[in-house]
Amino acid sequence: MNALSALPMVELPRYEPPPPWIPKRERLRHPDYNNDLNRFLPRTVHLLKPPGGQLGFNIRGGRASQLGIYISKVLRGSDAERVGLREGDQVLAVNAVDFQDIEHAKAVEVLKSSTEITMRVRFFPYGFRRQTERNT
Repeated sequence: MNALSALPMVELPRYEPPPPWIPKRERLRHPDYNNDLNRFLPRTVHLLKPPGGQLGFNIRGGRASQLGIYISKVLRGSDAERVGLREGDQVLAVNAVDFQDIEHAKAVEVLKSSTEITMRVRFFPYGFRRQTERNT
């Protein structure tokens, strides 16, 4: 008896090609798009800073880190928490100021000098972890 004929036969499932590319504007509602990735898409949040008050979050990073500006802490019960900011969010822009290649001090200045803040952020824990590992 042949050694190969003693092995059981296995049928593989039929090959199905991946779905065609889906335009960004249709991804949120398309059934073939993996909705688990939605939390990584950029989003816009709006904050109002009370007079003499705090924003309710801390940032770290900047041009020197080459990884961007990240939310490093969000205070419980703050407006920042209420609008959905969380540790690991990368700040892409604040009030139309690009934060992807900005010095830390300049980022702090932009945030502190504004009373109405429109932030473009995305959850990017990989970059935040890399930045944290570099600084420890």
